[in-house]
Amino acid sequence: MARILITSAIPYINGIKHLGNLVGSQLPADLYARYCRARGHEVMFLCATDEHGTPAELAAAKAGKPVADYCAEMHEVQAELARGFRLSFDHFGRSSSPQNHRLTQYFAGRLAENGLIEEVSERQVYSNADGRFLPDRYIEGTCPNCGYEKARGDQCENCTKQLDPTDLIDPRSAISGSTDLEVRETKHLYLKQRSLRGDLEAWIDSKTDWPVLTTSIAKKWLNDGDGLQDRGITRDLSWGIPVKKGEADWPGMEGKVFYVWFDAPIEYIAASAEWAEKNGRPEADWRRWWRLDEGAEDVRYVQFMGKDNVPFHTLSFPATIMGSRDPWKLVDYIKSFNYLNYDGGQFSTSQGRGVFMDQALSILPADYWRWWLLSHAPESSDSEFTWENFQASVNKDLADVLGNFVSRVTKFCRSKFGEVVPEGGAYGDREQELNDDLYIRIRAYDAHMEAMEIRKAAAELRAIWVAGNEYLQSAAPWTVYKEDPDQAAAIIRFSLNLIRLYAVLSAPFIPDAAKAMMDAMGCEDDTWPAQMTHAMERLAPGQAFTTPEMPFRKISDEEREEWQARFAGQRG
Repeated sequence: MARILITSAIPYINGIKHLGNLVGSQLPADLYARYCRARGHEVMFLCATDEHGTPAELAAAKAGKPVADYCAEMHEVQAELARGFRLSFDHFGRSSSPQNHRLTQYFAGRLAENGLIEEVSERQVYSNADGRFLPDRYIEGTCPNCGYEKARGDQCENCTKQLDPTDLIDPRSAISGSTDLEVRETKHLYLKQRSLRGDLEAWIDSKTDWPVLTTSIAKKWLNDGDGLQDRGITRDLSWGIPVKKGEADWPGMEGKVFYVWFDAPIEYIAASAEWAEKNGRPEADWRRWWRLDEGAEDVRYVQFMGKDNVPFHTLSFPATIMGSRDPWKLVDYIKSFNYLNYDGGQFSTSQGRGVFMDQALSILPADYWRWWLLSHAPESSDSEFTWENFQASVNKDLADVLGNFVSRVTKFCRSKFGEVVPEGGAYGDREQELNDDLYIRIRAYDAHMEAMEIRKAAAELRAIWVAGNEYLQSAAPWTVYKEDPDQAAAIIRFSLNLIRLYAVLSAPFIPDAAKAMMDAMGCEDDTWPAQMTHAMERLAPGQAFTTPEMPFRKISDEEREEWQARFAGQRG
């Protein structure tokens, strides 16, 4: 049994996320967590809401609420949606938690002690129209590197180049659109990332098993242009974690807070501390996941995120960990994703273009979305959601292949043998042949899941479902029954065991349907198959079962057309 720590990039607090956000981090992380638990591993799966920074302040102001109240409410909304999509977090925390305040201030203090913090007087953009300093992401302009006209002051989303606001051409306030900007002097703390370049480069080079997407982005940021730069970690804001050295005040930094991208990744660690406190566990129970000197030596740490989050997780957050000179656990594997586009364009939160998590659950159960998103995960390149593809995948994979198999087997058994696993007959060459084929396929499925090759795993799982349908069609128990009821009973007994097997294998992808299948079979044995002979004998003759409702229904053309029109334009 291994110990596996899993974190998903934490979603920002200001609003409900769309399906592209979901498939870029939380959903594949949940798939992997469920699979690892099913294989008997000890898993700690953590996520949280990212609550600090200007976007939270502006969203709260727009909602007419104090920012702390707004964040608390939106945390509950996001937590409920996570439950709706069956995301199996061990804890879903908050970056505004007392634990994250303490840890962030602790790390800042350790970095300062180690000579890795520098106070810098800098000239920062101030908006006269807004009456405030503008955080990096609230200054827009043309990227000096690629010419993208909506680059933000911290990063160009088009070419991913790390920027400073003063680099932008024709800058403007993203809050008001005003170009009445001036540069004023202010003092901030900088993390001396350049001092850690050798450590970071050696660490990244050692990760030879990382996805190409992850490594290429990390090395681009490390080496592109002027290379790794020191990074400001404080901001002139009121909402955030106050700047302190541990518990001590930081002279000259009064009224400032830590930059949200400094404190947000530290919340991964803080979330485990929140988990321990919530569950009445001693501090040692969370530290054993994170401290190499307290039991984390054997932990495998895996992060899931969209490609836009890779630079901070491969450079800035590791720099924070390394620079503390404490034995904290560094990530072992980063599974990064490209973007999911929407129906010929992009998802747009501001325009409401695309399907958002709450809307998705309002029209179909979570499993429909989980299956499509995971089986089309944007791993090697961007992928695209279209309603035609979604309809076809649901109708063919879920309804025609898996759902149809479950329905045909259970209904035939009920009509001929009653709602019990039938006795009689014996397995023959056909069953042995399928057993052998499934053994090979399940090993391939395991290999893909272990490697986090999500689309390949989904394709293998679908092939396993298809194999059962082909067996049923070939064995034709409805024909055999007329001449040899005992042999028909053996075919159906084998097929009922296939349903149980499918429930176990499918649970990481479609947990609700898998549970319904398992409950229908009257079986609590969810042991992952090791030997196919034993797997096909879990349901003994005479065991009662119930005939379930059709697990999945088909999507009609009329529904598809209506949804396509509904989610094409403005949200709300």
